[in-house]
Amino acid sequence: MNDMEQRTQAIIEACAQEKETNPLAIFRHVASRDFVRIHGPEHHVLDGACLLTALHNAGMEFDLRELLGRLRQEGLQMPGAICGHWGVCGAVASIGAALALLEETGPLTTDSSWGSHMTCTARALANLAAIGGPRCCKRDAYTALKTAIPYVKERFGITLPEEKTVCGFYPRNQQCLEERCPYNPQFCD
Repeated sequence: MNDMEQRTQAIIEACAQEKETNPLAIFRHVASRDFVRIHGPEHHVLDGACLLTALHNAGMEFDLRELLGRLRQEGLQMPGAICGHWGVCGAVASIGAALALLEETGPLTTDSSWGSHMTCTARALANLAAIGGPRCCKRDAYTALKTAIPYVKERFGITLPEEKTVCGFYPRNQQCLEERCPYNPQFCD
């Protein structure tokens, strides 16, 4: 396995052990491990994995290990820096992939899931765009997950915990937006 395959496998294993229903808490716990860098394409797996794990732990019935493995394969196809080069954040794409896996949505799907997932990811991208760059994989994950929480309540009827999110990773981010970051504890209220 190459480095990214090892990192994402460790993420899947860590998520599979989580019992929490708060995707932000799962994210903080797993993202603090040594196999997750401050920035990197491992977030293209991590962020959707946290949502899948929270939904499973909240009672949604599906084979968690199977969907985590499939999400890992999807996430490994996304190159790093797609936020800057492609105009779509990997955190958001990971959430979209997780939703598609949950509802078995594909490119030829004709039910409401196809457009519904795009509405969720479009909202998340709009929320990220409003904050601005440069990229921060932690800020983008928080924003994507916070956008997904009300979506899954509306779509699936599953209430996941909401919280005021405070970032503990900012000291390691040389490009932290500081006062422009809604999660930086030095500046958020």
